[in-house]
Amino acid sequence: MLSAALLAVLIGLGVWQVQRMAWKHGLIDQAEAAVAMAPVPASEVLTQPGGEFRRVILDCPGLNAAPYVELQSIHDGDAGVRLISPCRPAGVEAAFLIDRGFVADEISARPPVDPAAAGSVRVTAVVRAAPEPNWMSPPPQNGRFYARDHEAMAQALEVAGPVDSRVLFAETSTNPEWGVLTPAVPPAAFSNNHLGYAITWFGLAAA
Repeated sequence: MLSAALLAVLIGLGVWQVQRMAWKHGLIDQAEAAVAMAPVPASEVLTQPGGEFRRVILDCPGLNAAPYVELQSIHDGDAGVRLISPCRPAGVEAAFLIDRGFVADEISARPPVDPAAAGSVRVTAVVRAAPEPNWMSPPPQNGRFYARDHEAMAQALEVAGPVDSRVLFAETSTNPEWGVLTPAVPPAAFSNNHLGYAITWFGLAAA
């Protein structure tokens, strides 16, 4: 009786991993299809939940001189920071945090900050879900963050009103005249080890 129960559990785990594998393949296909689509006005995507990996066009007042916080990061093997600023796109109720790009550590200069700047900056950006910080992440120090803590960043930037939990990664530069700020959208990273897990569970069941 115990052996039969154990066999059922192992087979069930194997079947579950096969189902997870199919789900992961679907997620990868969805991400690739979304990235391949032409960018659309932000209001078509950001007024609804989801939309991850979609490319949007948005106008952000004063974004080239907006306040920012720095997020410790690595890009192409170089250490540096990402500049994160608030943006409230036209036609969208909530504000968003937009990742303006990467600046290497050897660059000490930063773009100008002028909260009164009103000129509209048009950028193309990719919608992504913001990862949750974990307990091992150091707390922010002097405006520099070591994890993408969405709520803490919005608070540090004194964003008024609701702030959407999604993050926008700029594909085009918010400061074309400042070439050391590199727009950098992280690649979609999906671990897909479910086939190996399924083989393991089915192998144990066979044994």
